[in-house]
Amino acid sequence: MRRLTLYARSRQAPASLAVSVGSALTVWALARISGGSLEDPRLSTLVLFAGVAAFSVGLGGQDLALDRTAAIRWMPRRAAHLLLCGAFVGGVLLTAQALGGQPVSPSFVARNSAGLLGLVALGAAWGGAAYAWLPPFAWLSVSFVAPPSTGTVSQVLGWMLREPGAQAATWTAVVLAVVGTTVYVVGGPRR
Repeated sequence: MRRLTLYARSRQAPASLAVSVGSALTVWALARISGGSLEDPRLSTLVLFAGVAAFSVGLGGQDLALDRTAAIRWMPRRAAHLLLCGAFVGGVLLTAQALGGQPVSPSFVARNSAGLLGLVALGAAWGGAAYAWLPPFAWLSVSFVAPPSTGTVSQVLGWMLREPGAQAATWTAVVLAVVGTTVYVVGGPRR
């Protein structure tokens, strides 16, 4: 148990947990004040992005050279870290929606949290943990301004805001999750 506690502290997990829950509560409160709800895909995706961005700082250790030379297997730890982050971020949104009395869409939450986590993992592998939040932020920005047409390119660009049954959006998220997780788990974060 002590090793798990030390690992969580070294990856800033307590602060990431607090920021993830705090951002969900903030978006929920602002939505209630303005008359909106977390069932709006833009607000739900914003909560997921904030949570994933908060956990992105823990995708690299304090000393990457030490991490790379440690006599432990990092691949299972990295995979478990990503899975737990995604489950927690998705769980926070589902809990906020359920407590707010709003319809819960687990498939939407699972798709978006997996895709965003894949983007963060790609960001960590290519730019390091400090810049891991940039790819999901860039794609989220494109999603907000992409025209809502039914074309495949539009569905791929705006996959985060599409309804849960959209095939192109689902496959985009799956590909991002698999590729991002694989690249990060095998290669680790960039120095």
